[in-house]
Amino acid sequence: MPVEMVFFGALVPTLLPVLAFSILLFLLLDKWSSRWNLERWIWHPALFRLSFFVIVFTALALGVYG
Repeated sequence: MPVEMVFFGALVPTLLPVLAFSILLFLLLDKWSSRWNLERWIWHPALFRLSFFVIVFTALALGVYG
C-alpha cells in the first residue's frame, strides 16, 4: 500500500495527486453535464455535485489503494 510518493523532490501523501486529478476530472464532467443540460433532471444540483465528486474521488482512490 503506497503511503507517500516523491513529487518534485518532496514527499507528498498519495491521496494529494489523486485529489488533484479527481478535481480536474470532476470539473470536466461537470462542464459536460451542464453543456447537455442534465441539471433539469436533478432535484438538488449542489448536493448532486458534492456526491458526484465524492464518487469520483473514491473511485480513483480505490484504484490506487485497491
